[in-house]
Amino acid sequence: MTKTILITGATDGIGLLTARKLAAEGHQVLLHGRSEAKLEAAAAEVGGTPQTYRADLSKMGEVTAMADAIRADHSRLDVLINNAGILKTAQTKTEAGRDIRFDVNTIAPYVLTRRLLPILPPEARVVNLSSAAQAPVDVAAMTDFRAMGDMDAYAQSKLAITIWSAEMAKSLPDGPAIIAVNPGSLLASKMVKEGFGVAGSDLNVGADVLIDAALDDRFAQASGRYFDNDSGQFAAPHGAASDPAQVRAVMQALADLAGPLGA
Repeated sequence: MTKTILITGATDGIGLLTARKLAAEGHQVLLHGRSEAKLEAAAAEVGGTPQTYRADLSKMGEVTAMADAIRADHSRLDVLINNAGILKTAQTKTEAGRDIRFDVNTIAPYVLTRRLLPILPPEARVVNLSSAAQAPVDVAAMTDFRAMGDMDAYAQSKLAITIWSAEMAKSLPDGPAIIAVNPGSLLASKMVKEGFGVAGSDLNVGADVLIDAALDDRFAQASGRYFDNDSGQFAAPHGAASDPAQVRAVMQALADLAGPLGA
């Protein structure tokens, strides 16, 4: 059955490859990117008739506007893959006064998912990109900028999205399924090349697990779980994800941040 699938960060790397594979299988693919020119190039590479949506995920107003545009165009979304992410950049402080890693990797996908829930049916799936790099979250740094190392910010942002994936799943017992996935460490993405200076391994490893999480039966009952593609199995995330105080603080911060946006 043909699915309608939105992929954020779909102009390069794992996102683009995943979009190409899904389009080749006949699915209706919705591509998100930050640049109109890159979106046009990605759409041409994906082929078929993909729809494109431009938004800067460090600007929550643009995130909500994109979600509203998607809801205007579609009455149903079968899969949302929150793939977009950032590790290293020259400008780490956003216009809102937060670290860009938290805004793009954690807060934007939360706001987008919340805003799209009305068109995500119970059997739909939300696949959130986590990482093997996870660290306890300094919630004050998530809500108000404080300088930190690239990997510190990235690892904290990835634990935060893993936490909210599990918590949102609990609040939606009838679906859609919310699944956090580490697609694989040091894959050949632009992020890895820029952040670590290595070529990385086969991107197909990451794209294929995202497609499985989106469509395969083995993930149908996996809402709230974390899949570690390095080990090829469901696993426990960083221990801080089991700390009630950490979880409460992360979720309260997200609710406070999303509330003014009506997400």
